Amino acid sequence: MYEVNNQISEQAYHKLQAQKLVKQDRFEILSISLEKEAVFPEHTSPTDAHLIVLEGAIDFYIDQQCYSLKKQQHFNFPKDVSHWVKANENSKFLIIR
Repeated sequence: MYEVNNQISEQAYHKLQAQKLVKQDRFEILSISLEKEAVFPEHTSPTDAHLIVLEGAIDFYIDQQCYSLKKQQHFNFPKDVSHWVKANENSKFLIIR
């Protein structure tokens, strides 16, 4: 019934790591870790999404703009818009979509 999960804290900083934490009919939560200088290549989201930085600092590129995000910041972005992410330091963030 109740479960404590340590997936996020145990997720390694090795290039790009992506893990699905939750998958339900209405939404999913992904845990992403990026090693310093690693890149999450250009892609789109199938739904509107929210990004929450848990650790580190990243640059989020979308619509030919760069948004520098750091620990405890939230950023939302629309579906079907190409974007990519670069880690400025070892970083972890959640994608909720």
